[in-house]
Amino acid sequence: MSDLQVSFEFFPPKNEAMQKKLWSSVEKLKPLEPKFVSVTYGAGGSTRERTHDTVLRIINETGLSVAAHLTCVAATKDEIDDVLRAYWDAGVRHIVALRGDPPGGPGDPYTPHPGGYANAAELAAGARKIGDFEISVGCYPEKHPDSPSTAADIDMLKRKVDAGATRGITQFFYDNTAYLRYVERVRAAGIDIPIVPGIMPVTNFTSVRRMADVCGTTLPGRLVKLFQNLDDDPATRQLIAATVAAEQCLDLAEHGVKHFHFYTLNRDDLAYALCHMLGLRPRGKPRVNAA
Repeated sequence: MSDLQVSFEFFPPKNEAMQKKLWSSVEKLKPLEPKFVSVTYGAGGSTRERTHDTVLRIINETGLSVAAHLTCVAATKDEIDDVLRAYWDAGVRHIVALRGDPPGGPGDPYTPHPGGYANAAELAAGARKIGDFEISVGCYPEKHPDSPSTAADIDMLKRKVDAGATRGITQFFYDNTAYLRYVERVRAAGIDIPIVPGIMPVTNFTSVRRMADVCGTTLPGRLVKLFQNLDDDPATRQLIAATVAAEQCLDLAEHGVKHFHFYTLNRDDLAYALCHMLGLRPRGKPRVNAA
């Protein structure tokens, strides 16, 4: 699979121990030559400085292409534009433009900040005015929880594309049929940007269930059964997580997917193993056709 591309998402570390873990993961995954790595941005800009510092360190110390996440939450347009200019001046050329979660937390209605960007489409347009950024945006195979319908959700994606988005990265999902059906609907709507599947291995089923409830992600019954009665058996959970994620990625590859975006949770083990199974090898080592 010589034309395979991967990208990895990290989050900014909160303390020294987490920082060591992050950088160990970056060093392990760097030889796989990812198309880019992204760094998340906390709710309400709560990690703004840590995100910025992490982005700069990756650029300066690894040479990897970095995509900086940015949201509309709890900031005016001027404040967000200042962040965009700072990123541009630092050499960042890729932004992940997201609306962001409600400041009050999941379940609260989203209200745009007065004087701020109302949504990711407006944010993408604002970023485009600041610089010639590559702009990735979120997309939702099972519909964003706040969208009244799938059609409305796809219409919002089209607005993001019209505003300058160049790539869609999906919310995590475990039903490949939902992703493939979504791509068909997106293409039928005249949207031709890449729709990159976001892959999240199930390292902690309780956490994944909680996130899935918030995001509207379906957890297939088979998946639920696989992780039953394993709360106190992390070794078995890890083996099952690797098997499930590998099955998902290999099936998507058979359907023509060429780019996978891995939500690493700052861990390298499962992402590295999945890349290996897909035939991706570190620089200097032969690639293998996964088929």
